[in-house]
Amino acid sequence: MSRALWTDRPGPVTRPPAVAGMFYPADPGELAAWIDGALNRAAAMPVPEGVDPGRVRALVVPHAGYVYSGQTAARGYDLLRRRDPDRRPRRVAVLGPTHRVGIRGLALPRADFMATPLGSCPIDPAGLEELAQVRINAATHAEEHSIEVQVPFIQRILGDLPIVPLAVGQAEPQEVAEVIESLVADPQTLIVISSDLSHYHPHDVARRLDDQTIARVLAGDDSIEPDRACGCRPLDGLLHAAPGLGWSAHLLAACTSGDTAGDRSRVVGYASFAFTEEDR
Repeated sequence: MSRALWTDRPGPVTRPPAVAGMFYPADPGELAAWIDGALNRAAAMPVPEGVDPGRVRALVVPHAGYVYSGQTAARGYDLLRRRDPDRRPRRVAVLGPTHRVGIRGLALPRADFMATPLGSCPIDPAGLEELAQVRINAATHAEEHSIEVQVPFIQRILGDLPIVPLAVGQAEPQEVAEVIESLVADPQTLIVISSDLSHYHPHDVARRLDDQTIARVLAGDDSIEPDRACGCRPLDGLLHAAPGLGWSAHLLAACTSGDTAGDRSRVVGYASFAFTEEDR
């Protein structure tokens, strides 16, 4: 993927924050304090049995406003903070669904950097150059929140390290799996899948549906439907790739917006998972 495909103008291009002040605080100090508080609360919880933070190769975390799902996301990101500094990833690929501009396949932004109030991360698509399902599409990234809300957590723990922001549209599990496999050929690349679960059911109904979806994720079912997880395309790709990579799924936390800051009559479900590399 040549530099000419990244931008049609000279000089570096930055994708600016689109949802700061809406999904998360726009003030850098307030944002850092919010994330630190969420991570500290997560650190007070025990790590689930069988989860070695040093073996985590992928996370699945929600992408709603922080007041709703940020604490659930923090349960995943806490595992990164628990790692020895010399074993932390050097690059993070974030795969999230498209909410505003639909696409076929997967898309990188037409940018060299992705900014949040905490700084700017360079975009590094190494490993994707030969994959036909990956293209450049500025429009689908322009106002998309599913990837952006993950970046401040990454920055707060790992700094402004290289990231691979990939919007995932209509794509088969094997197409997404091929992208993931290409990315993690670099063992210092972490995968983050951005997905919420069910939408707009009463709390008790949502928990029942989400429990079913959670069981399917843990069983490796790569046919999760859009009404069960809005990020089902990237999630199904991860589930398709995981067996061949020797990765196992572990549930970290689950809740609904009714548990955090919302009306229980119409909720959105959230969960976080870790995928760990097992001995072969």
